[in-house]
Amino acid sequence: MNATRTPLLSFDGISVEFPGVKALDEVSFEVNSHEIHGLMGENGAGKSTLLKVLSGVQPPSTGSLSIDGCKVAFRSARDALSSGIAVIYQELNLALNMSVAENLMLGHIPSRLGFVARRRLRERALAILSDLGESIDPAAAVGTLPLGQRQMVEIGKALLRDARIIAFDEPTSSLSAREVDNLTKIIRNLKAAGRAIIYVTHRMEEVFQLCDAVTVLRDGARVARHPSISELSQQQLVQEMAGRAINDVYGYRPRQMGEALLKVEALTGPGLSASAHLSLRRGEILGLFGLMGAGRTELVKLLCGAERPDGGSVVFKDRAVRYRDPAAAIRDGIALCPEDRKAEAIFPLASVADNINISVRRQHAFGGMVLNKMREAALADEYIDKLRVRTRNRDTAIATLSGGNQQKVILARWLAERIDLLIVDEPTRGIDVGARSEIYSILYDIAEAGCSVIVVSSDLPEVISICDRVTVMRLGAIVGTVERADATQERLLHMALPQ
Repeated sequence: MNATRTPLLSFDGISVEFPGVKALDEVSFEVNSHEIHGLMGENGAGKSTLLKVLSGVQPPSTGSLSIDGCKVAFRSARDALSSGIAVIYQELNLALNMSVAENLMLGHIPSRLGFVARRRLRERALAILSDLGESIDPAAAVGTLPLGQRQMVEIGKALLRDARIIAFDEPTSSLSAREVDNLTKIIRNLKAAGRAIIYVTHRMEEVFQLCDAVTVLRDGARVARHPSISELSQQQLVQEMAGRAINDVYGYRPRQMGEALLKVEALTGPGLSASAHLSLRRGEILGLFGLMGAGRTELVKLLCGAERPDGGSVVFKDRAVRYRDPAAAIRDGIALCPEDRKAEAIFPLASVADNINISVRRQHAFGGMVLNKMREAALADEYIDKLRVRTRNRDTAIATLSGGNQQKVILARWLAERIDLLIVDEPTRGIDVGARSEIYSILYDIAEAGCSVIVVSSDLPEVISICDRVTVMRLGAIVGTVERADATQERLLHMALPQ
């Protein structure tokens, strides 16, 4: 690499200040063409704010951007797009009621005599979907697609715009193993074609497999820049991100387990291709592993009343149960933290305190009508402190928190409810290594207190490292359960792959 060449992209002393908060503090680094540049840091380190500056959404308070050595100032996202910049955010920006083809071509929909040219629209959509390795119907409404395929549609939008600088924000957090492989090939092809790639991820293995250089942010400031990934170890990167050594992210804690809490026999329902059999002991952490479309989420929705089973039995706390809705399950002691935090778990404009108290509010009301605000405030402060939620105060809107801190607030909601069975679906999706370690510790605390936990995850190291047993699903059916001592990546993946 020629060190004297002009970088394709430069961040020069970028600072962003909000009232009472300095989100970025004089951040500077360069990204070259033909380079995949990792941007690392814990949740809240400033990565998303920096990408918003790059995309024209957030103007810097001080500092500037340069492209090919020339300073640029974006007044809008349109300015950034016209300069050849595309940013693919973790929180997807799709029109859910529009088709896949319309989302891909939004702003560039082909027309003839003032009408949409449907054939050309479909042909162009099929071409980009083929490049992505996806066999999605271009006419399907985006809202009907699973989260992983929506992510690929978002990536397809950027590829269609032929951008010179492309930033990926946690692009693999919702993708299947096959989709991750396809995306890896696409990114390497973009690098070979001379693009500059900024790659944000919390998956360490991806950084060392893909990236050429790495910049680390912590608390809004650049704390390290490594021009070559070869000079960096995983332990050093973790320490730079967290500001402390984290020797074992998972920190498994064995514990005594009690009697059977949950027994599922011959359960059938939407999303299952065969009857499901499952058991769970008090204090046990059970992993539910499978590839995208394996039926994991569908199974747990049947358990917590979000979907109605067609047949079979569920025995919970020695009683046969069949819940009409999630509220009935919550009252009985079963709670679900869903995979899609933004759409299904948080109330984004409400405060941290309101998000914690929303489920237990009935317990804080005088006569079921008047809320005890002092009790709610005390409860929120208790769990903010106990779970180390990084927020300015309890009245801060939850949407302004990082993903890891949002997840802690959701966990606090159910800890305040004092449930017997907690189901967490992809609990650490898009969450940094430090916050992951803290969330695992919370799950161990829950299990040690006698609560059972089901962890739905497509992250093999996660289920192998934190769970007491792992149940594997494939194509809507449970194919087996493996004890922790026997759970290897090769064995579980072989069970999960179509035979």
